Formats: sequence, C-alpha cells, structure tokens
Amino acid sequence: MFTGIVRERGRVASFDEGRLVVESGITADIGDSVAVDGVCLTVVGAQNGRLAFDVMQETEGRTKFFGSEVNLEPALRAGDPLGGHYVQGHVDGVGTVRSVDAEGDGRRVWVDADPALLRYLVEKGSITVEGVSLTVAGLDEQGFAVALVQHTLDATTLGGLAPGDRVNLETDVLAKYVERLLHADTI
Repeated sequence: MFTGIVRERGRVASFDEGRLVVESGITADIGDSVAVDGVCLTVVGAQNGRLAFDVMQETEGRTKFFGSEVNLEPALRAGDPLGGHYVQGHVDGVGTVRSVDAEGDGRRVWVDADPALLRYLVEKGSITVEGVSLTVAGLDEQGFAVALVQHTLDATTLGGLAPGDRVNLETDVLAKYVERLLHADTI
C-alpha cells in the first residue's frame, strides 16, 4: 500500500523486454514494492543506485509507457506517516491532459478520462495521477481538474505536463468497494 506522497523522481536507465531499470536513491531490497508512476512493481534487482523491475504484459496494457523520469514511492511501512490517501498502485486507466493553466503560484490541470473511471470521482475527493495523491478540484462530462501547488510541481514529474500527455490514473479504492457493496445482488 502507498499514500501517493512521492519520495523522489527517478531516471529510467532502460526498459527492454519487460525489464525496467530506474536510477534511484531509494533503498530497497529484492521483493520490496515500489510505486513507479503509480504502478506497484516488485524490486527484482537493487544495486549501485539502480532498481530493476519486471513489468508484465498486463501492466503494460493498462498503463502508459514510462517516460525518462518517473515518480517513485516505496511501500508504506507500519508506523510511517499517512499523508495523501490510500493508494494501491493498481492503475485503473490512462487519462489525457486536456489543459494546463497557471493559477497563482501553481497550475490547474484538466485530465480527460473514461466515464467508467469518472464515476468514482467526486469534487474534493481523491485521485492519483502518475502516483501522486491529489484532490479533485473540478469535474465535467469528459474529465476532472486538479490544482497543483509549487511543491508538487517541483517534487514530481507533474511539473512537466502538457496538453496531450497521457497519465496513469488510480481512483479511490473506497468508492469501488461502496459500488460493489451496493450492487452485490446483481454481480
């Protein structure tokens, strides 16, 4: 489990035949979970400031391709502070950045997403974009908005977003459980 509070930005060293290698200052052991742009991956190699992960076809089919920089968050450990919100690292889908507009010292970003994902969003609720825990600042028929403060722009890859960029999205797991419970008799 994760919180969506990115620990660092890593550099993709390579991504060949399902093996992703990321340059990172995060200390991790083989078998540890690390969220990479919001995707929960298992460390299969760790040495010399590099973490290696095997990426399954299932993951490649549900997420966007990793860029040159990625957001990294090690799994939450007992006793760690809970920032953000509960994040599983199970990407629900990919959205497309519609617009990026200056807003004070930050930016407002609109992301278009599939209606099947939008149904889990509420204004002032939680959304994870590229592994970053954010608050939904607006909703319309095509997507949602988030307001990014300067710290988030500096500490994550979200500062480089531009219209047309694709982003990994994870909706709030609690909304999915509520839906399941409400419709349990029809499933």
